[in-house]
This record gives sequence, structure tokens and C-alpha cells, in this order.
Amino acid sequence: MRRIFKFGGLFLGLLVVSAFLYGAKGYWDALSDAPQLSQRADDLIAQGHGGDSLGAAHLAILLKVQDPSFTSHPGVDFSTPGAGLTTITQSASKRLAFKEFHPGIGKIRQTGYAMGLESRLSKEQILALWLDTLEMGKGPDGWMRGFYNASSAIYGRPPAELSNAEFIRMVAVLIAPGSYKLGESDAELDGRVARIERLVAGSCVPEGWSDVWLEGCRKHSDR
Repeated sequence: MRRIFKFGGLFLGLLVVSAFLYGAKGYWDALSDAPQLSQRADDLIAQGHGGDSLGAAHLAILLKVQDPSFTSHPGVDFSTPGAGLTTITQSASKRLAFKEFHPGIGKIRQTGYAMGLESRLSKEQILALWLDTLEMGKGPDGWMRGFYNASSAIYGRPPAELSNAEFIRMVAVLIAPGSYKLGESDAELDGRVARIERLVAGSCVPEGWSDVWLEGCRKHSDR
């Protein structure tokens, strides 16, 4: 029995070390990629495709829904209500660091990569890269990628020129771009829009850290 515990402890130790090394690989990969990504982000910002170009009010809505502590966290956040498992930085890392992301062990490298990005890029640069790589669902000409591209494809205008209702509808799609229909009538999407509107208005709060679907913002009649 003692031998079993000994080997079990050794195996657990190896798993911990392997996880640490895989996360460290993500971190160092981000440092290696940082110069190229920094230039790419600066180009996007110069084109008016950064976070500030959304407009202050719209940017505040986006961050309140997607990553409330984005401006202050180091790439990860396990405490802010509604934050969930994935910050904006981790979300960007999923598309920047992987040809094909697989949940589970991939989350370890993704988190290391996110922390590496945070150590080299500014928040504005990270936000620009995230906006540019977002999956936005099906549009009139096929699958849409990039927040600014989707705004142009669906509304024919940049995000800063959208109404709050139009902008919130785009934000609402982000959680399930493969299911929600941004350019069509979609009752499920309408329901998420309504929950985000209540959140933004301050009439509700997420039920906890993992409440990314904003169950705390459903009306009793919706439940």
C-alpha cells in the first residue's frame, strides 16, 4: 500500500511539473511572438480598429460584458462576477497561439501565452488583436471574423456609429457565434441582448464569477 501511495504521489508530481512546463512554454512563445504582434496591433490601431475607436460608451459596454477587470488583471481573473474562465487576453491567445485550439490541456498553454502577452503588449494592443480575431458568426457573405468587419457587413457602418441597441447585439453574439444569427431574426439572441441591457443599466448583477450567460439578469418571467 505504501508503494502505491509513493507511485501515486510521484505520478501526481510529474503531472504538476508537466502542466507548469506547458504553461511556461506558452509564456515564452508569447514573448517570442510579441514584436510581430505588437506591430500588427499598432497597424490595427492606426487604421481605427482599436478599442478606443469603438467610442467610450461602447467600449465600456463591451468590457462590462466580456471582461470587467480587463484594464487591471494580469491576463487571468478568477474572481470578478460574470468574468468566467476566459479573459479577453486569453480569448485573443486562443486564436493567436494555436492553429487549432482544444479545450482541456490547451487551456494551460493558453493561460501562459496570455500572461506573456500581458508582460510585453499594452492593453490597447491586446484589445485591438482580440477585436480583429473575434469569431462573429455567419454574415451575408459567409463566416465573419473581426468585430469591425462584422459591423461593416451587417450594418454598413463602423461600431462607433452604431446605436447602443445595435452595438449590444454584436456584443451578445460573441458568446455563441456559431448559434446566434446576427443578421437575422433570432429570439435566443434577443433574450441575451435583453439581459445585457439590464446589466448595462445596473438593474441586475451576474450570479457569480462563472455567470457568463448572465442568468442573474433574467427576469423571473424568463426563467
